[in-house]
Amino acid sequence: QVQLVESGGGLVQAGGSLRLSCAASGRTFSSYAMGWFRQTPGKEREFVAAISRSGSSTYYADSVKGRFTISRDNADNTVYLQMNSLKPEDTAVYYCAADWTYYTHTAHSRSQEYDYWGQGTQVTVSS
Repeated sequence: QVQLVESGGGLVQAGGSLRLSCAASGRTFSSYAMGWFRQTPGKEREFVAAISRSGSSTYYADSVKGRFTISRDNADNTVYLQMNSLKPEDTAVYYCAADWTYYTHTAHSRSQEYDYWGQGTQVTVSS
């Protein structure tokens, strides 16, 4: 089992940057593909980015491609989401998630594939 704690959210002006972190407990962090999702009130949780166990493969939603970067540090049990050129439509609660998987070089974009979730961190982008 793994516990996930997000941090780094806050209020930023449009065009600004934020870096989200997700710290995982346990000694098997490298056994999990990791993902970031976001949700706004009244809407379904949507995929933002994912990274494979090894970090060799990354995936992005079209809406964030070229602006956001996901990375991980398996030695530090942490996954990051660097968010640049933020837009008001990026405002949401951001969640990190862990997917236990045999596969080293792939990750999923479907939330149903993820086994563990953090509590979320609010990101607000003002216009």
